[in-house]
Amino acid sequence: MLRSKAMLRYLTAGGFVLMLSGCALAQRSTGPSDDASNFGPVMRAYLGYLSNEQEVVDDRISRKEITATYYHRNSNRIRALRQMAIKLVRQSGNDYVPELEAVAPDELRTLFERPPNPATFRANEILADKFRFLGTVHSGEVFYLFARLDPYEQAELMQRHNAEMLKTDAIEDATGGLAKGERVGQAATRPRRVPK
Repeated sequence: MLRSKAMLRYLTAGGFVLMLSGCALAQRSTGPSDDASNFGPVMRAYLGYLSNEQEVVDDRISRKEITATYYHRNSNRIRALRQMAIKLVRQSGNDYVPELEAVAPDELRTLFERPPNPATFRANEILADKFRFLGTVHSGEVFYLFARLDPYEQAELMQRHNAEMLKTDAIEDATGGLAKGERVGQAATRPRRVPK
């Protein structure tokens, strides 16, 4: 009887050890994943931020503070941001994530005073001198993803616009403000006669 109890404990402990080692092997044998440990500290921090955001949304839905529609939209947005961040870091090979914005078609007004037509968006296009269009992500629904330009990029764009305006002004001054196709000495209107 004593031997059978000892044997049972031994088998139970051995089975438990085998089960744990099997779980560990199964986790190692899975292919490459988007686990945060595959990235540098900046990307890991960004993925942690997104995980925290998802936890907040999960908590709020569990407390019935938000609607199911709101929950799904924000969960999809977080998934879209994650996909784009991973894509950017893998493509560039840099541990850098710009400030990303993901908006659904009906939310473009949150970024733009006069929302542009999404059908005209081109990859890497600068919009409103503030955002670079990165692409669309289908994550339960369509999201347009933008990288907010950093202050240095915005300042460079402003300098470029100012230089173009100065160049245009200089051309107008050189031509005397002539209308297109008008020759020098040829006036677009006749001078008025002054009555005597």
